[in-house]
Amino acid sequence: MTRARDLADGADKDITGTLTVDGLAVDGTATITTADNNPQLTLTSTDADANFGPVLKMHRNSGSPADSDFLGEIQFKGENDADEEILYAQMFGRTGDVTDGTEDGRIATKIMIAGTAQNVLDIKSDEIVINDDSVD
Repeated sequence: MTRARDLADGADKDITGTLTVDGLAVDGTATITTADNNPQLTLTSTDADANFGPVLKMHRNSGSPADSDFLGEIQFKGENDADEEILYAQMFGRTGDVTDGTEDGRIATKIMIAGTAQNVLDIKSDEIVINDDSVD
């Protein structure tokens, strides 16, 4: 059962079944939790054209963009055998050059190797680097 705040009277309400929302904006954070291995978030596009869909958009809307800004990060976390939360892998996007007309981007990937996060793949505008930390 899920609880939601009623916009009319401000009271919390129980929700069971499916909640359908046409357009959703969350100002703050949101957590989606489940006690099984079903997907917690599914993006579905029913459009039948040849364009991309569905689309996951991560937009850093900075008032002062700069070269090498971080744009977004995907974290893959899990527990170790000491019940500690560990960041096992991560991917992040960065700007390279934010100058209008000469913009460059970058995607980097790190994974945990023997207890330390290591750079394993870095895709830049001028090169692709594999195993930059030289870990066997």
